Amino acid sequence: MLLVIDVGNTNITCGVFREEELAGSFRITTKLQRTSDEYGLTICELLNYRGIAPSEVEAVIIASVVPGIMHSLKNGIVKYLKRNPMEVGIGTKTGIKINVANPKEVGADRVVDAVAAYDIYGGPLIVIDFGTATTYDLISEDGTFLAGITSTGIRICADALWNETAKLPKIEIRKPESILATDTISSMQAGLVYGYIGQTEYIIRKIMEESKIPNIKVIATGGLGKIIADSTEDIHVYDPQLTLKGLRIIYSKNKR
Repeated sequence: MLLVIDVGNTNITCGVFREEELAGSFRITTKLQRTSDEYGLTICELLNYRGIAPSEVEAVIIASVVPGIMHSLKNGIVKYLKRNPMEVGIGTKTGIKINVANPKEVGADRVVDAVAAYDIYGGPLIVIDFGTATTYDLISEDGTFLAGITSTGIRICADALWNETAKLPKIEIRKPESILATDTISSMQAGLVYGYIGQTEYIIRKIMEESKIPNIKVIATGGLGKIIADSTEDIHVYDPQLTLKGLRIIYSKNKR
């Protein structure tokens, strides 16, 4: 079995694949400081809870945008799973060509999403990841990463709204039935969600306009992405497991 790990700014998302089937997944908070023992034990306990014996894990692959935790995380995997993890980075075979000013600046998570979307859905593509930041990446028909846009994630927008105002409460991020809000909570929800839908649609259409590439498919992923994807026809597919699938595909391209 293959353990895939996506280290994001908010969560560490893990998945276990049996061949091409996702047998289970779980999340760990990224922002807590942990030792290698804590990482190793936590992963083993969560695997056991999903009915997967840690000894069944034959290989591990990691994509990370948080360098500060990697030493402890990788050591925990070596100590408790007895596997040396592969890390997505410079030199990793992906099948995606990075055609931007500085390819090293493209985050591993964006590369992994691009690999999965291109392999599963074909190009040309816009790949959107609604994470801590929201990223929009343009992939050509031949699998070239042409451009990337980064915007503030919807949860960061929400945090700013209630942290920087004296009277506005912390709210659930959800789409109200109408934008015509009549109370404080629904007015905040309307501004956040409808505003973000508008941003998403505008960026998608602007990418299509300036790239002049016809027949672009739009694939979305990320925790809060379903709220947006369900509210616009500009997103064609919402795939919540896109990053985990991309890690599996990259591992298959690189395994010896």
